[in-house]
Amino acid sequence: MRMLPLLGALYALALVDRSNLSVARVAGLDASIGLSIGARYSIVSLIYFVPYIVLQVPGNLLLRKFGVRAWLSAIVVGWGAVQIGMGFVSSWGYLTLCRVLLGALEAAFFPGLVMVISTWYTRYEVQTRLAIFYLSSLATAGFSQILAYGLNMLNGKGGLHGWQWIFIVEGAATVLLGGLAFWLLPEFPDRNTFLTPEETAYVLKRIEDDRGDAMPDALTLHTVLRHLSDWTLWAYGVMFACATIPSYALAYFVSVILHGIGYSRAQALILSAFPYLPAIASAVLFARLADRYKRRGIFIVAQALITIVGLSLMAFARQNSVRYFGTYLATAGSSGCIPNILSYGSNNAVSQSKKNVQTALTVTFGGVGGIIASMVYREADFPDYVPGLWTTIGAQVVLILLVGVTSLHFRRMNQLSRAGRLSHPLEGQPGFFYTL
Repeated sequence: MRMLPLLGALYALALVDRSNLSVARVAGLDASIGLSIGARYSIVSLIYFVPYIVLQVPGNLLLRKFGVRAWLSAIVVGWGAVQIGMGFVSSWGYLTLCRVLLGALEAAFFPGLVMVISTWYTRYEVQTRLAIFYLSSLATAGFSQILAYGLNMLNGKGGLHGWQWIFIVEGAATVLLGGLAFWLLPEFPDRNTFLTPEETAYVLKRIEDDRGDAMPDALTLHTVLRHLSDWTLWAYGVMFACATIPSYALAYFVSVILHGIGYSRAQALILSAFPYLPAIASAVLFARLADRYKRRGIFIVAQALITIVGLSLMAFARQNSVRYFGTYLATAGSSGCIPNILSYGSNNAVSQSKKNVQTALTVTFGGVGGIIASMVYREADFPDYVPGLWTTIGAQVVLILLVGVTSLHFRRMNQLSRAGRLSHPLEGQPGFFYTL
């Protein structure tokens, strides 16, 4: 428990810092730098994901080299400094540059967190832990909208606009927590310094008995390319992209949508926070069920269906109250899918090198989902964004189909292995079977 609250707090700041653009926009950023002209807002939203996608895998491969504390804390302090700088931009061009730097620095962060968590827990403990980590970040990120509303009240203080206070204060909090993380973050189990040798041996034995990869294996270019030849790693990535499209869309645009359909600026900022409450309950409930029954696919499908219902209400309901209720369902379903898909991939990858590549590749596709969300929620469709909502619904259908394909494949491979009809054990690990 030393690890999860801190990782959750750090990721909450990552979510806040990458998605507070919509909040700052509602708080007056548009008027200050002309962000509403043409496609400027979509460009600034989208450009973050270019370095975020390109640097995911190489950034995560450096985690072992530099160590958890040094690498992750340096990343956090770096993007916090960029966030502070965003509070002083004088044009949308400078804001675009800051978003590029933000994407580059955050690229290796989330896959690094997932990798660290997966090395400490067994296969059927990991989703609950990922959900706890994700839940704490959702709680903080969700209510950052209310914090942003309070910071916006500082408009005019110190000669700064409300949107400037949002970037500066949230960036300063990130720098502070990033500095503390260097002293508080744990290393990988085989390198940790806070457990006794006996406790460390116990942790490593549990992992070795569960999946046979307690100790790191060699990570070479040949190894990376071999792992990338496994089509299921790409399937997890596409699933993750489909799941993150609604998550990013809600984070970027829900306050804008609420403001556009008739709520005041203050109401939009406050109301956009509350849909995260059922998302927390959903993430924990589905995680506990998935770990208890040792299944992943069926629960991913259930959450995707909840997301579809919520998005449909947002797109087609006539009453604002019903559309707002749709944001609750869409947030609950899409947010719960994230730890589920990460666990699905982690459970079915044996060896730390494969987990490393699989995690980074999966989260890379999350960046693709972010780009799609930025492109399909166009300024021309303001304030309803119906084409974007249709695209997001379609992504959930693709997600469900991919879960079906991978589940059938894994079921077939498990049957062949149990019948002794394979020339080698699954994933090269005797006694290993895929999680469905």
